Amino acid sequence: MKNRISPAMVAGMLFSLSAAAQTPEVTLTRIECGTGAKPTIVAERFSDTFAYKPDLALTFTFSCYLIKHGDEYMVWDTGFAPGSNPNAPKVGIVERLAEVKVKPEQVKYVGISHFHADHTGQLAPFAGATLLIGKGDWDGVTAIPPMRGANDAGFKDWMGANARKVEALTLDKDVFGDGTVVVIRTPGHTPGHSSLLVRLKSGNFLLSGDAAHFHENYESNGVPAFNYDRAQTVASIERMKKIAANLKATVIIQHDLRDIGKLPAFPAAAK
Repeated sequence: MKNRISPAMVAGMLFSLSAAAQTPEVTLTRIECGTGAKPTIVAERFSDTFAYKPDLALTFTFSCYLIKHGDEYMVWDTGFAPGSNPNAPKVGIVERLAEVKVKPEQVKYVGISHFHADHTGQLAPFAGATLLIGKGDWDGVTAIPPMRGANDAGFKDWMGANARKVEALTLDKDVFGDGTVVVIRTPGHTPGHSSLLVRLKSGNFLLSGDAAHFHENYESNGVPAFNYDRAQTVASIERMKKIAANLKATVIIQHDLRDIGKLPAFPAAAK
């Protein structure tokens, strides 16, 4: 018998081709947004089970990311403000974006992993962007007084009478509606902590935020003593591991210098 292609099969193939043609190119670029001035002894505060040798010292990096989705842009985390402390970058995110010919007003979304200052120090330039933040963190920022550790000053433009647009997320957020860029709920470090899944043609990437601070934390389900919720932290790390396994995603621990090389060096982008 000859193989026959039914009208339904033809329609399905045409739909698949059409969907593929309509999916914009997505790229991911890492921007250096600070580096630790000196190594941190992580055993002191980064494990509540005394998991690390007393002399384990790591130099943290502070990363920002630019996601291009067709003609639209998203920034993920904004690092320290230049000059704000010894760990801050010498060159600000606006200047870095200019090097890849992107202006702050072109950025449609600014997503943050959580409300700490090393991730929210350069929010102000993105006047037209919608802020994507976990609701638990947004509640912490806007509380009176703000939750301990919340960089409420960094969010002042999103509060008050002329506030910019905010989406306080209670669920995962499919940012562009096609599954290529998804804010993933990973609470524990803070009440509304999030990570970011970026799906490129070359592969999938999962940006950790501070769900884990370095490889050893991630591998051992390590919980810093200062985290908001221990059980949520462990559950979020386990969720990340399952996402990474199921999607064959490359996990990027944002503070770990050993993960910088997983993406092309700026100004190049992963595609």
